[in-house]
Amino acid sequence: MMSRGISWRSFDFLLLGAIVLATSFGTAMIRSAVAGNEVLQPLISRQVYFALLGLVLIFAVAAIDYRYWLALYRPMYIVTMGLLISLSNLGQEAFGAQRWFQVGVLFLQPTEFAKIVAILVLARYFEKAQYDARDLRWILRGFLWAFGLIIWILLQPNLSNVIVLSVIFVAMLWINGLKMKQVFVLVISVLVLTAIAFPFLEPYQQARVINFVFPPPNATYGATYNVQQALIAIGSGGYFGTGYGHGTQTQLRFLKVRHTDFIFSAASEEFGMIGGILIILTLTFIVWRCIRAAQKARDLAGSMIAYGVGILIFFQGTVNIGVNLNVVPVSGLPLPFISYGGSGLTALMLGIGLVQSVVMRHKQIEF
Repeated sequence: MMSRGISWRSFDFLLLGAIVLATSFGTAMIRSAVAGNEVLQPLISRQVYFALLGLVLIFAVAAIDYRYWLALYRPMYIVTMGLLISLSNLGQEAFGAQRWFQVGVLFLQPTEFAKIVAILVLARYFEKAQYDARDLRWILRGFLWAFGLIIWILLQPNLSNVIVLSVIFVAMLWINGLKMKQVFVLVISVLVLTAIAFPFLEPYQQARVINFVFPPPNATYGATYNVQQALIAIGSGGYFGTGYGHGTQTQLRFLKVRHTDFIFSAASEEFGMIGGILIILTLTFIVWRCIRAAQKARDLAGSMIAYGVGILIFFQGTVNIGVNLNVVPVSGLPLPFISYGGSGLTALMLGIGLVQSVVMRHKQIEF
């Protein structure tokens, strides 16, 4: 169903250009990162296919009024919850967690799409509750909507994406008028819950935190090996890099998971500090265009959708780069639009399509 009277002149082509730039650069870096590895060679063409599919989705989703997607919040919520629940029994395991379904040669990660569904559901909630008192009841009702998805992601266990969804929820609370004393209570509650939950985390999750806070003296291999190699790669790149396809840490495979978690380090090695800064500036520009769309939205729901997508990209990008620079513990979150991952890229493209839908309808249609 397409809205009558929409004008493609309102479409944010600058945002689209930044997305194309980021995904093109990401695909090129994936090609460099997996060079010489025959097993990983198919990842290049898969990323290209998902990028092209994502561009089609941006235009398709933008052509549909985002209010239609909000009207479908209940079936989307139930289906997503069902996929997350079934993932515990049928999903493929990675790093001690049930992460994806295998469909032929493709891997579907419901958690990536759950982030977009959560943004839509929370956007609808905050619009419906925009005139409610900013009290504990207002917070708890919103939390229950988020918790319906978070709990199943936590049970995978996938702590990093639980944190992502929690950050999106808290950020939306703040934008909608969360009081400072409530922020203080939330911070204290999170710290207490973190301390209580730490002994119940998976051993590899505990090790990530412990090794970050108390790094072992010998990091030639083990829990901190990847981070150390990432820092070496970034340092060896200097200002202008070693050249595309000529990064020693990347090409000689000292740098592990270089096409996903540590692609920022691979890019910084081959394109130097200049390349790293350009990645950061591109992602910052994308987030800014999302914020701009939120400010121009015709209603609160549209504003929350655009803010939510911007928060998602900002937080994941910040954490991924922070991991590469060893300023936050290893999380496993990909670098938006640049790291390899079909589900992650497709979900982000859906999010950008929703932002474009908000941009194109920032004024009431005149008849």
